[in-house]
Amino acid sequence: MALIDLQNISKHYSAQKILTEVNFHVDEGERIVIIGKNGSGKSTIMKIINGTLEYDGGHRITRNDLEVKMLDQKPNFKDTHTVREAVEAGLDELNSAKNRYSKLSLLLADDFENKKLIDEHEKLSRYIEHHNAWNLDDKIERIIQHFDLKQYEDKPIVLLSGGEQRRVALASLLLQKPDILLLDEPTNHLDVYMVEFLEELILKEKFTLVFISHDRYFIDRIATKSIEVDDCVLREYSGGYSNYLTQKAEWIRTLQKQHDNLLGVLKRENEWFARGVRARLKRNEGRKERLMTLRVDAKNNPAKIRKMSVELQREAKHFNRDKSINRQKMLFEVEDLSLTLGNKELLKNFTTRILQKDVIAIVGPNGCGKSTLLKALLGRIEPTSGKIKQGDFKIGYFDQHREMLDDNKNLVETFCPHGGDRVSVRGKDMHVYGYLKNFLFPREFLEKKVGVLSGGEKNRIALALLFTQDVDILILDEPTNDLDIPTINILEEQLTNFSGAVIIVSHDRYFVDKIAKKLFIFKKDKQIEESYQQYSEYLELERELRELDEMESLACETQPKKTTREKVKTLKLTFKEKIALEKLPQEIDELETEIEEKNSCLANPKCYEDIGITALAKELQELEEIYEKKVEELLTIEEKEEAINSL
Repeated sequence: MALIDLQNISKHYSAQKILTEVNFHVDEGERIVIIGKNGSGKSTIMKIINGTLEYDGGHRITRNDLEVKMLDQKPNFKDTHTVREAVEAGLDELNSAKNRYSKLSLLLADDFENKKLIDEHEKLSRYIEHHNAWNLDDKIERIIQHFDLKQYEDKPIVLLSGGEQRRVALASLLLQKPDILLLDEPTNHLDVYMVEFLEELILKEKFTLVFISHDRYFIDRIATKSIEVDDCVLREYSGGYSNYLTQKAEWIRTLQKQHDNLLGVLKRENEWFARGVRARLKRNEGRKERLMTLRVDAKNNPAKIRKMSVELQREAKHFNRDKSINRQKMLFEVEDLSLTLGNKELLKNFTTRILQKDVIAIVGPNGCGKSTLLKALLGRIEPTSGKIKQGDFKIGYFDQHREMLDDNKNLVETFCPHGGDRVSVRGKDMHVYGYLKNFLFPREFLEKKVGVLSGGEKNRIALALLFTQDVDILILDEPTNDLDIPTINILEEQLTNFSGAVIIVSHDRYFVDKIAKKLFIFKKDKQIEESYQQYSEYLELERELRELDEMESLACETQPKKTTREKVKTLKLTFKEKIALEKLPQEIDELETEIEEKNSCLANPKCYEDIGITALAKELQELEEIYEKKVEELLTIEEKEEAINSL
């Protein structure tokens, strides 16, 4: 039985239909992403699953004692709580269960045949195991550290910013581990390192999850199923974002010609994904294989580990060549720039040139100084030391507070401040509605005041207004916040077609990979590293270097000496492992062939029409999961065999 089952659910607000007789279910262990335009009904479904929103028709069926919890956009805390108390606020039941379990363990030591005590003891054990709460204190400390809350743990929660409070609320929910966890844009206000930690935690602890996100790499890594909300109905796709792109494109090919425009967007997105991600993964295979072999040597060969580390650092530096064309117009010349905010030093002695064709992403952890650097370039704050020389050019600026918008004006007044209903877009005269429909606004929005729009709608208006300006450089601070994926695709297309320079601050790895040609990376030593590699590839190299440092530390530790006989005995292959070592290579080869056949079928309408594209994609996902498990099993046994042979 599903944990929760929504049957023929309908919902409308006044005259606007949101959902019409939709079906939706969540099984244990599923991680479901809900995809769709802003206003399509994503949050409505989440609230119905949560049981906090009434629906107009249908049934909501749940398993007995089901625990569903949702991350609110604006969390509520007790005003008297510190940050640590707020994180621990939802753990009373778990702590009580652990205390009772300990008492029962002592009682059973003296009365080990008491069936009532045994049953309660086993029930509590299953409960604690389900919530992975045996080492709860360690988990609390780890989450507080990784979400950068340690510095605030004794601070009253009410003094934190909205983004910091969201991190506290998310940390508390992750520790509670309900039967179903509902997350609405969980990566907002998280830097890339926090997002990586969140991904690892969700996968490791096998959360059952329903979430909304515009972070396409996060979706692709986490989701086991994608549900698209479109025109009041739901469409189901297996897997994450890359599978969604492929299956949606194939589905659209079966529709009428009026869908050609949308198909073009999906096709470009899918081609970019295949070229930018899979190609990189293929390039990394050799490096990954070398890294895997080092794990066997981690305790015995620090020199080999250090050699690999040097190779990785050399690989990273390979991307850091100056590829600029000196004949290009210089926009900014930065000399020995240092920035301090309050008593916090953010940047020191940064020198660079920004040219007319540069497309730069400024990246790094929260609070490192990315937005402050933008303000320095804009002339809004004075450098602590150093100089910023600026050429003669015009700047278009998009900030997180949407300062360019006036809440008292409607959309026509915003785009046509001098009257009329025409707008000039890069030299082309357009009707304001003809332009705004490219940003997914219906005609009825033209007379709406900016002040009544949602945060995502205001962001769309601000971006649309930005691209009507005659400027030489666009500077954007977190432009993808509060945007849905279709709008981000539009933003990416506009930026790709923009002929001037672009500087963006963003934590969205997919967006940065797709748009940026150069990175300014804030480092821990207050320096900026310039790089021409993709951001996700830089993060992968950085993660591998951290792993190698940990391996080297482990290798240098004094280990208890064992005799060769003891080592052989410890590492001896079992009979089952010997059989697996013989059979697994052939099984893996057969799976690779079968996976290749399924992929070929997915690309051929004549093939998948008989089977059904959803069923075929599900079969492919199941095969890939089996393949990964068998490869992991073989690698583990081979590592063990290699360690035995080295003794």
